[in-house]
Amino acid sequence: MKHDGSRKIHLFLLLVIVAVFIWSAIKPASYLTWALEVSPAVVGLIIVITIYHRFRFTTLSYVIMAVLAILMFVGGHYIYSKVPLFDWIKDTYDLKRNHYDRFGHLLKGLFAIVLREILLRKTPLTKGTWLFAIVVSMSLAIAALYEIIEWLVSKISKGGEASKNFLGIQGDIWDTQWDMLCSLTGSIVALLIFSKLHDKLLKKEIRTSNAQH
Repeated sequence: MKHDGSRKIHLFLLLVIVAVFIWSAIKPASYLTWALEVSPAVVGLIIVITIYHRFRFTTLSYVIMAVLAILMFVGGHYIYSKVPLFDWIKDTYDLKRNHYDRFGHLLKGLFAIVLREILLRKTPLTKGTWLFAIVVSMSLAIAALYEIIEWLVSKISKGGEASKNFLGIQGDIWDTQWDMLCSLTGSIVALLIFSKLHDKLLKKEIRTSNAQH
């Protein structure tokens, strides 16, 4: 029964993601920028759905995936540098830029929990300092890879409007470094806050999987 309850939560999360995706695809600010922004989330979701019956993550990991997918769909719809709520914050507090991208990279640090789960379940690694260090390193590597992809898209498209929106530096020459720092900080904070809860959920998920097999 508990397992059925988890499935219902997972299905609900999927329906929410699909609903936001459909909204995101309706008259975005730029269809090309939208495609660039949402494609990583779409590919990731397809993979997660495909392996669902072979490798089922904890509900915490699925919640994180849902949050990150929604984050990317919203950013793709409006363009990260023009998300209305953060434009309002910018104007209200007289900030120099729209900080939705900074907020997004900070939240992307939550993906460290998903990486932690994969390592604990699929490698000989156990809880401890090495696991923490490796997960943080992987998170930073993914953040750096994403920045490289943004740069390559900009180079290939020769600095077109869509690629500029995708790059989203908003005139800050240190934007790439700030983005990676936000992801690194988010990863460390996520591991410090959620690791104990994640351990409890992992035990339940492993027990359930063993009972089924």
